Amino acid sequence: MSQYPLSEKCPGDLRTPSGRQFASITLEAVVSGEVTMDDLRITPESLRRQAGIAADAGRRQLADNLLRAAELASVPEDFILAVYEALRPGRTARERLLEVAEELERKYNAPLCAALVREAGGS
Repeated sequence: MSQYPLSEKCPGDLRTPSGRQFASITLEAVVSGEVTMDDLRITPESLRRQAGIAADAGRRQLADNLLRAAELASVPEDFILAVYEALRPGRTARERLLEVAEELERKYNAPLCAALVREAGGS
């Protein structure tokens, strides 16, 4: 918990997906157009660090969710929406859920998310 919140305790260690230091994101930088949407997204590394903090605090479920989020941080939004749609009750056959899980694992290196989709598919 000594590093929580990361944005206050470790701002020099945090970087955006574009490589910009978190501390350099200011209102002035936004207004001037220096900051892009990639500068406003969280990185998998930051999510994994947050997961470590949650685990250290005894919040295992939150830590697991943050680790899955870290896996999804690099997955294209259209595929995330397809996964979400596939997971809606009664929308998708078991075989399709297993295909989605395989794609998460193989193409996007997201084994924790793949396991969750497999579980939803009954495997």
